[in-house]
Amino acid sequence: MVKSLLRRPPGPPPPGATGRAGVDRRTKNLTKRLRPGEVAIIDHDDIDRVSAEALVACRPSVVVNAGRSITGRYPNVGPQIILEAGIPLLDDVGSSVMDAVRDGDWVEIDDSVLRVGGADVATGRRLTPDGVQAAMVEARAGLSDQIEAFAENTMAYLVREKDLLLDGVGVPDIRTDLEDRHALIVVRGYHYKEDLQALRHYIREFKPVLIGVDGGADALVAAGHTPDLIVGDMDSVSDATLRCGAEVVVHAYRDGHAPGVERVQNLGVTPVVFPATGTSEDVAMLLADDKGASLIVAVGTHATLVEFLDKGRKGMSSTFLTRLRVGSKLVDAKGVSRLYRTRISLGSIVAMLLVPLLVLGLALSATPGGAVLLNLIGARWDDLWAALTGVFS
Repeated sequence: MVKSLLRRPPGPPPPGATGRAGVDRRTKNLTKRLRPGEVAIIDHDDIDRVSAEALVACRPSVVVNAGRSITGRYPNVGPQIILEAGIPLLDDVGSSVMDAVRDGDWVEIDDSVLRVGGADVATGRRLTPDGVQAAMVEARAGLSDQIEAFAENTMAYLVREKDLLLDGVGVPDIRTDLEDRHALIVVRGYHYKEDLQALRHYIREFKPVLIGVDGGADALVAAGHTPDLIVGDMDSVSDATLRCGAEVVVHAYRDGHAPGVERVQNLGVTPVVFPATGTSEDVAMLLADDKGASLIVAVGTHATLVEFLDKGRKGMSSTFLTRLRVGSKLVDAKGVSRLYRTRISLGSIVAMLLVPLLVLGLALSATPGGAVLLNLIGARWDDLWAALTGVFS
């Protein structure tokens, strides 16, 4: 709360101001505190889908990018999502803007120029839907180079982590029981909210082990669930969720260094440390597989090659190999929601209500007293029906 007040000093906006600036080099950190109507200033090459959707949810007046929203490495859809939401995108203004504008400053944007206190501090270019579409066409033409680089990174990762991938060497012991149970792994990624909503009946009926990967644990809590296991480097999960009683596994660097351990321990929670080279969602999948989960349902994780590239880092090759390692156990949440239906249908419920009534009617008709009661009910029904038809006629 103190930080929020410091970065938004009181007072009316100066003449011509577009809005207060929210400044952060890491887009996911900015979206945690950005308020509607503010100007989002980021430094993000190749804005990916997840980052774009997070920015749109904050409803900024303008997005200013110090980097290049589309570098041409691959066809990233982030800029298109921002423009389709009606949010202007001022692109490639230069990294100096991150130092020239402070968090909470009133800024003015006039066409392609960003001003603070009437002084020009950065100039970029406004992206348009047509310009983004043309850039996407060019990016698709160079996609083969990215695929080759991805394949090289995949082989390099396989050499480094062959013992972990093939034999499970280095997977730590945990107290959470996954043996012969379903595991639901939630990453705050692609369409995670919709997938969690679609899986509510599945979660209620099968009661899978709920595993949140960093911010995915907060996503589970927001959907009304309590995670059983939290996995990640702990840079994007809230303190309240870490204290919810779930077992915490901190993803560490391969040398054992884990920056997130101190934060977890300061909250009074004793974590398990898992050193591994890949991403935190890889660690969660390997952990669930090694501990005997019979089925792994993935929410918000990366499923396609474009999604791997959209993450924008070499480490995504590990996710590809991890999916091969887990094999047939892994099911994407969308597949579960399409195939799964609650076992008790509406027709079954109606049948359950009608059958006892039918049996009761047969039992009553077999006794003299019951027959009299049925005749009385029939007479009352005739009177009611006659009254209704009289009203409507």
